[in-house]
Amino acid sequence: MPRIDAVEIYRVHLPLVYPFRTAYGTDDAVEPVLVKLRSGGFHGWGEAQPFICPTYCPEYSAGVFLLVRSVLAPAIVGREIETGDALHQLIACFKGNFFAKGALDMAWWDLLARTRGEPLWKTLGGQGPDVEVGADFGAMESIDALLGKIDQALKAGYKRVKLKYAPSWDLHMIQAVRKTFPDAVFHIDCNSGYTLKDVEMFKQLDRYNLAMIEQPLMHDDLVDHATLQKQIRTPVCLDESATSPDKVRKAIEIGACRWVNIKPVRVGGHTPALKIHDLCRDAGIGCWVGGMLESGIGAAHCLAAATLPNIKYPCDVFPSSRFFHKDLSVPDWHLSGPSRMTAVDAPGIGCDPAPAMLEACTVEKAVIE
Repeated sequence: MPRIDAVEIYRVHLPLVYPFRTAYGTDDAVEPVLVKLRSGGFHGWGEAQPFICPTYCPEYSAGVFLLVRSVLAPAIVGREIETGDALHQLIACFKGNFFAKGALDMAWWDLLARTRGEPLWKTLGGQGPDVEVGADFGAMESIDALLGKIDQALKAGYKRVKLKYAPSWDLHMIQAVRKTFPDAVFHIDCNSGYTLKDVEMFKQLDRYNLAMIEQPLMHDDLVDHATLQKQIRTPVCLDESATSPDKVRKAIEIGACRWVNIKPVRVGGHTPALKIHDLCRDAGIGCWVGGMLESGIGAAHCLAAATLPNIKYPCDVFPSSRFFHKDLSVPDWHLSGPSRMTAVDAPGIGCDPAPAMLEACTVEKAVIE
């Protein structure tokens, strides 16, 4: 692998098609941080999208930009980096900040795949370019509106539906959904909105035959999740808490989950994501890939990760039109069939930001050479 000649960093502002509502609030726009690594005549793109404010996790977009610009990029520029592990060794002294590190790691993997002339999914060890994906709906203005959206998704062929679940949009919503669609596959995403004081409510959810309950408790917790899992039949899935291979290893050891949602950027990129994938595979824990409302650049990375062999559940990788009136990436992403997306057969992630769109959306930019 040639040396890293330069790191370009962009913080961009992208309005959403409609507000995104979860247990921790509402977002009308996102501000992804795009990272481009340049090496000789090759380049690779990565993306971090932790939201504008530190609601999903302690990181946030402006902070990620500042850390990459001032700390992480200077630590790797000018270095020859042979492996993903070698990249992480260069920045290991900087604690946490998985999103910021993930943007660099994913850009390095894209660069590696492009220098090899092969698709990223193949470089990662994926089984093929086709990926099963699901539908995802947040809290809406009414139950009837939600039921209408679910009906459209099921008729379009989606094999599972994820529902955001939060106080005031919880049991009564699930009751109505399951009554209307008794045989469909659903799971709920709590986004850390509850505590063990709500265990009786979670016990009631057992009657609704959900595929899983995603991140019901605190964003950094493992122990309480293990306590909850012992008291309910519905599988618990870790998302926000699964931030590293070490935390996932501990979660498996104490029985904190039966599923793990792998978001490559949340765990520091593809290098740790592959280790988490293998840990779960060896323990008989199924995985699936989630998203963070990324632009097409980040979605392309998620799509590549979703081709790995232990991905056992339809993933949260969405067409560009799901969140944006106009995506940053060229080409943008579309369904390739009912409940299915296909990674392109081109080197790396197979897409780049449209230059004019990138310039128009950029809030701040830096180049470290």
